[in-house]
This record gives sequence, structure tokens and C-alpha cells, in this order.
Amino acid sequence: MLRWMIVIFLALVVLSWLTPWLNKLGVGKLPGDLRFKLFGREWYLPLASTVLLSFVASLISMLI
Repeated sequence: MLRWMIVIFLALVVLSWLTPWLNKLGVGKLPGDLRFKLFGREWYLPLASTVLLSFVASLISMLI
């Protein structure tokens, strides 16, 4: 279980590091990505981007 927690933590660190680069490519601005303000904060739910990145990861795993 500890190994999975480390993997998830590292994946989140890498994803947060890649976020500005992915935004330049347009990921995060797809139709289906929800962005709204609530209680003075901006909330972001990247639904379409998550599906797209899951599809790409699935294709990569099939090729390897």
C-alpha cells in the first residue's frame, strides 16, 4: 500500500509540473472541462482532459 501511495504522489507531482506545458497545448481548455468561481476561489474540473489523457495512456500501454 505504501508503494502505491508513493506512486500516486509522484504522479501528482509530475502532473503539476507538466500543467503549464499542457495548458499551452490546449489540454484543460477542451469542451467538457468545467471552470467556475465559488466562494471566492476558482474551481476546475478537467473532465474531458482526463478522458483524453486516459485514452492516450491506454494507447501507449498497448504499444509497449
